[in-house]
Amino acid sequence: MADLCSNSRKPNDITRLKYTSRNLWSGVLFGIGFAAFIDETLFHQILHWHHFYDRSTTEIGLISDGLFHAFSWFATIGGLFMFADLHRRNALWPLIWWGSVLIGTGAFQLYDGIIQHKILRIHQIRYVENLLVYDLIWNLLAVLIFTIGLILVLRTHRQLKLGAKED
Repeated sequence: MADLCSNSRKPNDITRLKYTSRNLWSGVLFGIGFAAFIDETLFHQILHWHHFYDRSTTEIGLISDGLFHAFSWFATIGGLFMFADLHRRNALWPLIWWGSVLIGTGAFQLYDGIIQHKILRIHQIRYVENLLVYDLIWNLLAVLIFTIGLILVLRTHRQLKLGAKED
């Protein structure tokens, strides 16, 4: 019985290795969509700190929020469709997937904090006199989330590759 269980694991590991990039992309897409959804819901709708595009009228800002919200849902749903397909194929690699969710979340937040807030200046986190504290927290949290995800993905992938070579 133990042999039967261990033999059923081998094809799954091989399948997981074959679908590594799909696990990564599914998680990254979901992470981007999740981060965008939380940003839009919390900072745009609940706290009213900013709109996606604040360099025009409030009406344009609200339209930009709607488009941003639609983008977040497309990314989330796309990632979940890929997740379902991986699960159906018995190729889902949960630790890689969750790590890539963190990578996508951190990457989106860092992109938002650097590109949108500082380079393009289409909005700020909050319109207050001293933005430094907000910017530091936002970007350092993004780097931390991204780094944790990257470590999780790399360690898990390395462990599975070593396990597949031993078998």
